[in-house]
Amino acid sequence: MKVALVHDWLVTLRGGERVLEALCELFPDADVYTLIHQPGTMPPTIENRRIYTSFLQRIPGIHTRYRHFLPLFPRAIESFHLEGYDLVLSSSHCVAKGIRKPPGAKHLGYIHAPMRYMWDLFDDYFGPGRASRPVRAAALAVRPWLQHWDRKSSAGVDRFLANSRNIAAKIHRFWDRDAGVVHPPVDLERFCAASLNGTGRGGYFLWLGAFAPYKRLDIALEAFRTLDRPLWVVGSGQEASKLTSGPLPPHIRFLGNVPDSEVPALYRDARALLFTGEEDFGLTPLEAQATGRPVIAYAKGGVLETVTPRTGLFFSEQTPAALTAAVRQFDAWEADFRPEEARAQARRFSKAAFQRGIMAEVEALLGSPASSHASQL
Repeated sequence: MKVALVHDWLVTLRGGERVLEALCELFPDADVYTLIHQPGTMPPTIENRRIYTSFLQRIPGIHTRYRHFLPLFPRAIESFHLEGYDLVLSSSHCVAKGIRKPPGAKHLGYIHAPMRYMWDLFDDYFGPGRASRPVRAAALAVRPWLQHWDRKSSAGVDRFLANSRNIAAKIHRFWDRDAGVVHPPVDLERFCAASLNGTGRGGYFLWLGAFAPYKRLDIALEAFRTLDRPLWVVGSGQEASKLTSGPLPPHIRFLGNVPDSEVPALYRDARALLFTGEEDFGLTPLEAQATGRPVIAYAKGGVLETVTPRTGLFFSEQTPAALTAAVRQFDAWEADFRPEEARAQARRFSKAAFQRGIMAEVEALLGSPASSHASQL
């Protein structure tokens, strides 16, 4: 069986790329198709195989400016020719699921999210204060066309899988398609070592992620301006200049991007992870729980499937005031927190469980066992 793996772009290593890495392990002979690829940014499991890119790869500076070319993404993904493949497995949060499968092939689409910036989170990206007037006007102009393409291209997928029930509901809402659910993998081995039995001894609260509008780091920063407690912020992204400009109190620290090897210890020593965005699924709450640390989370989206009232504290309004109240409530709440419960919750989302779920879906789609064509789990 010849397999093509399709991913939107390979520029930064985040949750979606970890999913692709697990798929590459499952199908070690598969080729990878992606809009653009910045060599050296991915783990060897991805880098050490045939990676085919679109015409966008030839644009100077594309790896840092690719978001500006969003209107070209549908044409770029449709430009690939996949003759000879038996299975197309796309990992999509933008346009990857719109790739055209060859005659006789099956297409299994794993969806991290429908194109969030053109659907339900449009104002989080292009609303007042989020984007300039020309950028907002351009986004408004292309939005109906991109939504139409997004719906139409979904017809080319034989079977959809969502990373959460939250996303399965959005697939039905936006594309009128049903989807199964296979939760994405968490690299638990990195976080479950005995030396990472979390204690929170560092005393700080941790915010970790990309500085994207919908992740709402601004809520945490505003809340901790008035809270006399240390906040450590890890990450970078498109809103970095906006979020880091101006004076901040000394108990708020920006650490920038840190090596992967240092992340588990940051979780371990934090009192709690702050999760302020509405995520499609969200890997960081599971990583924190795997080290035995709790989560303070906005009670909406995929986090409701990964954090329990025993392993995290929820706040119901996406405002600095609601987060402030939750952090103050946390002082009493954490007395009943048990690290072993958090670690047990995280183990439910292992890489092996993800790979077994994907293989079962592939075999059901093909109508015959596919395990002989993939690595043994």
